[in-house]
Amino acid sequence: MRTLVIDSATEACSVALFENDALIGSDYRVLGRGHAELLIPMVAALPGKGKADRIVVSLGPGSFTGVRVGLAAARGLALAWKVEALGYPTLALIAAMARAESGAQNVTVVMTGGHGEWFVQPFDAEGTELAKLGSLSPDIAARQITSQLVAGTQAEALVAARGVGNALALLPDARQFTWLPEHFLTPDLTPLYGRPPDARLPGARLVEGTT
Repeated sequence: MRTLVIDSATEACSVALFENDALIGSDYRVLGRGHAELLIPMVAALPGKGKADRIVVSLGPGSFTGVRVGLAAARGLALAWKVEALGYPTLALIAAMARAESGAQNVTVVMTGGHGEWFVQPFDAEGTELAKLGSLSPDIAARQITSQLVAGTQAEALVAARGVGNALALLPDARQFTWLPEHFLTPDLTPLYGRPPDARLPGARLVEGTT
């Protein structure tokens, strides 16, 4: 089975093509901006133009535009190739990458969020979520997060703020997909947001968040 993995939820944009668990083609770039223009050409440059038996894509949280670009590409390619598309949480992949680098242990993922806050989620040594995804101010995060290992774009800032711990400055990388536990994959391609919307119409139901 060939699996195409797409991760464009953060400033990093990456694609990876696997034959079973073997990586046969990939591209990884830290863009900041430009995901919409470069993602499809990155896929097309993979072996066989990236065509796969299934597509796996990051659901976020992260950049609103980046998440949407990745999901649109995954849905479009899945429709064209008549294959299934699955999603996974961005922070779960970061946690899996951290365990692969530092060994099986608890890890809290801390990523840049919106409005000066950080996306935060703890995982145990087996990769299971210990709490739901949250969005915290840096000072609250520094007081509440107690795990020794912290990973993500704000890991170094958090460890510096509390004065203890080990930090791994990581961005999600599609090439590391095989470290992700299978139970995180879902056919529900609803974007994941780490915070509620900034504003909504009076009387409207909360149906979607924003980064």
